Amino acid sequence: MRDEPTHHIDSPAGWLARLELELAFQGGASVVVRKRHQGPLRVQKPLYPEGAQTAHAILVHPPGGIRAGDRLEIETRVGPAAHAFLTSPGAAKWYRGDDGPAQQSVWLSAGSGAALEWMPQETIYFDGARAVQRHTVHLGAGARYIGCEVMCFGRQASGERFERGQLRLHSEIWRGSELLWYEQARIDAGSEALAGPFGLDGATVCATLTAAGPALPAALQAQIRALDPLLAASQLKSVFIARLLCSDSERARRVMTRAWQLLRPHLLGRPAHHPRIWAT
Repeated sequence: MRDEPTHHIDSPAGWLARLELELAFQGGASVVVRKRHQGPLRVQKPLYPEGAQTAHAILVHPPGGIRAGDRLEIETRVGPAAHAFLTSPGAAKWYRGDDGPAQQSVWLSAGSGAALEWMPQETIYFDGARAVQRHTVHLGAGARYIGCEVMCFGRQASGERFERGQLRLHSEIWRGSELLWYEQARIDAGSEALAGPFGLDGATVCATLTAAGPALPAALQAQIRALDPLLAASQLKSVFIARLLCSDSERARRVMTRAWQLLRPHLLGRPAHHPRIWAT
């Protein structure tokens, strides 16, 4: 395994934090064969709570928050037949962006027959946050993907609402040259996108679970929909989408974790293993 640190870039425009991670299946195990970091973005030593075939990696952003001008870039490649589970040690916090937006770009690739799970803990957008986020997934033949994002608008526990700020979101999933899923949104505080019935309808939490692979049987889809009366779910060819709009981040996490536990055996052929870091 190669660990290649470089000097960070610290400028008035903000931090550039970049992480490159590559895993391969060698000797019956999914192992990290390359990692390179620039600036305040790291990955902890892989853990194997499920056995050698699945590597659990915890991505760490030491500053603990994202400010105006910051740029986070995460690139992960999972080689053929390997399996990577990526998560974070805590909530991501996007602070007020009076001086401009902050940006995050996530690029994920899974080779033939590989499995990749992107399961960070929730994202909190403070009042006044300005965020630009791009999420791109490339899948090889037979590769499977599960991703989950829980977005919280304002700090509800502190009585703070998302009254100023803007989010620009872009998400796409490819299998080879075929586009499987594409979604983009602009969410302005106080706009119809956040408050209107054809947007988030006033919800302060939006949780989305995305799965790419074999279509879920109708009975399994029904099980997932039954988890919560506010949960909507659709099977679109080889992509399954479940989305929950509510005002309770704990509820959202609980429902999405249960949905993941239900679909993972079908999609990846193994039961869901609850990471210990989620309980800390």
